[in-house]
Amino acid sequence: VEATPAQNMYFFGMAVETEARQVAQLARKQSLHQAIIVTTRDQLSKRLQSAFEDEWDVSGGTILREIEFGNNSSIFSDITDMPGTVVFIAADAQKARLIRPYLPNRLPIFGTSRVFAGNINTLLNYDLDGIRFVDMPWLLQADHPAVMIYPRATPPLSVDQERLYALGIDAYRLIQLLLVNRLNTSLPLDGVSGQIRLNGHTFQRAATPVWFVQGQAQPANAPVMPGVQMFPEQPVSAP
Repeated sequence: VEATPAQNMYFFGMAVETEARQVAQLARKQSLHQAIIVTTRDQLSKRLQSAFEDEWDVSGGTILREIEFGNNSSIFSDITDMPGTVVFIAADAQKARLIRPYLPNRLPIFGTSRVFAGNINTLLNYDLDGIRFVDMPWLLQADHPAVMIYPRATPPLSVDQERLYALGIDAYRLIQLLLVNRLNTSLPLDGVSGQIRLNGHTFQRAATPVWFVQGQAQPANAPVMPGVQMFPEQPVSAP
């Protein structure tokens, strides 16, 4: 029997499985109804696969194919531009760079924040162009109201450490709201780690939709660079 959380106990975290579910929802909102899942052999990749597939199934989507990538690119040779199809890459940035160039350019491709290791190396990120994912405003929205308020760590942190730093900022803000009993009037919170809502005793975080454009990750609603085509809309066949 699961224990009921104590009245004053709340939970807040950074599970990437939540991101996998969020990108499944985003893909379904674009009327994509069948998915190709690309995984690797590590356990986190399998967890992302499971979370995406659970959300995809609940939303009425179908799984067209599951591919485990083991550095053999020929496994992608028969993938074509199929209307209504999304590719979900359940991999980190290093593996995603090897996978993305072998996928058709017109197929919508999604991942989680694991595909983003920073905007410093544009040349490496060119191999990720077009991939859509979700990540924290802290990393990609310098003009976000809350991001502008809080100081950066000195010296600069790694991308993964910056995510933890941002999570700590929002955890502190939530604690302050709890102490003054203002959760009901202050949520959802436009946090530096994402939009935060409360479900029972668990704070749920929705990250910002992002995509790679010419080697740079940027919010999906950012102005498009000259000569760059936004995500191409495909004709959608009935499920």
